[in-house]
Amino acid sequence: MPSDNLFGVHGTALAVRSQRMGMLASNIANASTPGYKAKDVDFRAALNSATSAGGSIDTAIDSNTLYRVPLQPSADGNTVELTTEQTAFAENAVAYQTTLSFLNGRIGQITRALKGE
Repeated sequence: MPSDNLFGVHGTALAVRSQRMGMLASNIANASTPGYKAKDVDFRAALNSATSAGGSIDTAIDSNTLYRVPLQPSADGNTVELTTEQTAFAENAVAYQTTLSFLNGRIGQITRALKGE
């Protein structure tokens, strides 16, 4: 893909982080749903799968989604531990923003080069 040369792995990383953020948000939203099983994505493994020859982001996410094992299981079968999910969400949000800032900077460089600045 031509954009791979411009953005490297960062475009794929942004997409994987976005998918992970949705999954973590779902965990937080279902913190009190009986029987809900918290899930997370192994980011590094998903990114490696997505960047391998012919790998798709959806396949990489699906194959690297894991169920979280709670430290203190709930009586109703829910495995969401709110503090764990909130911490993971915050860390992922910071990494997402960092990747987005890098991409915005790269786009700015390309724009300036095209304008001849």
